[in-house]
Amino acid sequence: MANSSSIPQIPKTPEFSARTRAKALERFQAETFDFLIIGGGITGAAVARDAALRGLKVALVEKGDFASGTSSKSSKLIHGGLRYLENMEFALVFEALSERSFLLKSVPHMVRPLKFFLPVYEGDPHGKGILDLGLWLYDLLALFRTPGAHRRLSKNKFLKAIPFIRPEGLKGGFSYFDASMWDDVLAIETLRAAGEDRVASANYVEAVAPVWNADQISAYRVKDLETGNEITIKAARTIVCAGPWTDQIGPQLSGDWKPWLTPSKGVHLIFDLKRIPVPGAMVMSHPKDGRISFVIPRPDYGSGVVIVGTTDGPTPDLPESAEIEKSDVDYLMELLTRYYPDLKLTTSDILGAYVGVRPLVGPNVSPHTHNGMSGEGAALSRPLGQAPSLQKVSREHYIGDGPGGTVLVAGGKYTTHRTMAEEIVEHALKSWRRHASAGKVAAPRVDLKRPDIDRPINGAVTREALGDYAKILHAEERKVPAPLLERYGAAAQEVLDIAKSLRQESPTGLPEAASDPDGFPFLAAQLVHAMRTEMVIHLEDFYWRRQPLVLSRVDHGLPWAEALAKVWARERGLTGEEAASAAVKEVAKLRADVARQMAFKAKL
Repeated sequence: MANSSSIPQIPKTPEFSARTRAKALERFQAETFDFLIIGGGITGAAVARDAALRGLKVALVEKGDFASGTSSKSSKLIHGGLRYLENMEFALVFEALSERSFLLKSVPHMVRPLKFFLPVYEGDPHGKGILDLGLWLYDLLALFRTPGAHRRLSKNKFLKAIPFIRPEGLKGGFSYFDASMWDDVLAIETLRAAGEDRVASANYVEAVAPVWNADQISAYRVKDLETGNEITIKAARTIVCAGPWTDQIGPQLSGDWKPWLTPSKGVHLIFDLKRIPVPGAMVMSHPKDGRISFVIPRPDYGSGVVIVGTTDGPTPDLPESAEIEKSDVDYLMELLTRYYPDLKLTTSDILGAYVGVRPLVGPNVSPHTHNGMSGEGAALSRPLGQAPSLQKVSREHYIGDGPGGTVLVAGGKYTTHRTMAEEIVEHALKSWRRHASAGKVAAPRVDLKRPDIDRPINGAVTREALGDYAKILHAEERKVPAPLLERYGAAAQEVLDIAKSLRQESPTGLPEAASDPDGFPFLAAQLVHAMRTEMVIHLEDFYWRRQPLVLSRVDHGLPWAEALAKVWARERGLTGEEAASAAVKEVAKLRADVARQMAFKAKL
C-alpha cells in the first residue's frame, strides 16, 4: 500500500459558497473590473479562469445556477470528434484529442476513459475497411495517448461483448476509446479554480442593461434575483458567453440586433443500467435520418444508469421552456428497438430524461461581419443568409466584436473549452488595445502574460496519484466509499469528515434513506460539501447538477427532499420558523421543477 509520504499534499477545497456569493456582490459594487463575463456555463467559466491566470480582474454573473443551461444537458462525453475526419478536419480533431488527453490526466475524478463499440451492418454507408482506416487515423492524431488502441471485432466477438445486440445483418465492428465526464461539475470546478482573489462570481444574477460612456460600454446593470436588488458593475470589457440566451442579450446591446443562433433541441433518455447492460458506449445510426446517437453507461450515477441520445431538431424555445415531446421519445425508442430488439424495451423502462438547447451558429453570422461587427472563429462556408440543414449548422464557436466594445461568443465544444477560452481572451485583449489606441478607453496593463492553461484546477491530481490516494482512502481505518472517490477525487476525505461531524452534531441522525442511500453514500454530507465548495444556493442545484439524483432514480430522490431541505436550511444559518418555512419552499420548488421536466411521461 502507498504510504502518506508518496501522496502529494492536497490543498483544502477553497470555499465557494453563499458567503462567497455575498462577497462577490459587494465587490461588484465597490470595484472596477477588467472583464465582466455574462454567462456561467463552461465557456464563461473557462474564460474567467484564463483571464484570471493572466492577472486580470474578472466579474462573472449567471442568471440561473452555474452550468444550468446547455452545460449540464450534454451527452457528458469528452471526445475528439471522430465524425470530423470524414470532412478531413484533421487540425480540429488533433486539438480535441490533445484536450481529451489533458483532461483525462488532470481531472481523473471528472473525466474517465470510456470504451465505445461501433457495430457495422450490411447496407451501412461506411464499410469496415474505411472505418478501420479512420480509427487508425484517430489513434494516430491522439499520438496513441489512449487507454488502448482501437480493435477490429468479428461478428462473433462483437456478439460476445454485447450478446443482446441485433445479430441479423451484423458484419462485426470496432471498439475504441474516448471519455465520459461530469459536465456540470467540470464547469463549476473550473470557475472555482479561477480563484476568489481575482474572480468575483455569482449565480442567480441577471444582466439587465449596459451603461454607455460615449460609444463604449463601461458598466452593466445586473439584478440579484435572490433579493431583487440592482447593481452596476464597472468593467473595461464585457464578454457575452450566454449560450442559448445570446439572442436575449443582443437586443440590450443593439436596437437592430439580428439573431445569431439557429437553436437546436437535444433530448436524452435515462434507463437503469441493469435494463441495458452495455459494457461500454454504443454508437448507433438512426434508420430515418442517419443521425448518430449513443447509449452511454454511467455506473457512477447512483446505482448505475444508461444515457441514450441525443435528438437534434430546431426549436424556438429557450432552455427554461423547452419540453420533451412524445416524438422525441419515439425517435430514441425506435433506435433502441432496432439495435436491441431482444431487450423488449418500452417507455415504462424510462427512469427520466433531460432536454437542452444547443446554441448553434446560424446563417446570419458570417466570418467577416455581423450587425456591423467584425468577427473571427469558425469560417462558415455558406453565403450569408442561406439557411443550412440543422446537422450542417456550425458546431464550432464564433467570436465577434459587438457594440460598445463587447465581445460575443456563440457555439463551442466542451472538449476544447480551454483552448476556446484562450482564443476568446486574446480576442478581447486585442479589441481592448485597439480601442485604447484610438483614445476611447484606458489601455490594459502591458505586462499581462499568456496563462499556463495546463495548470491543474484546485485539488486536481494525476490519475496515478489519485490511484495511490485511493489506496489510503480505502484503508480500513478510513472506509471512504468508492462513489465518493469517483465523484470528488482527493476531496473525498472532506465529505467523510463532514459526515462524521453531522453524526456527532445530531446523534439521532437523519433518516437512514437520506444519510446513506443506495448509490449516494453520505448524501447529507455531500449536500453540505456542495453548499460550502460548489455554491449550491437552492436544493434543486444539488438535485439536478451537483448530484444526479433526479436523473438516476425513478423517484428522482424526492423521498429524501424534506430531510435534505432541513440540512440545507441549517447550513444556510436559518433557525426556527424561518428554517422550517424556507425548507418547505425549497421542497415545493424542487417538486414543481421535477414535475415539469418529467411531464412528458404523461404523453406516452
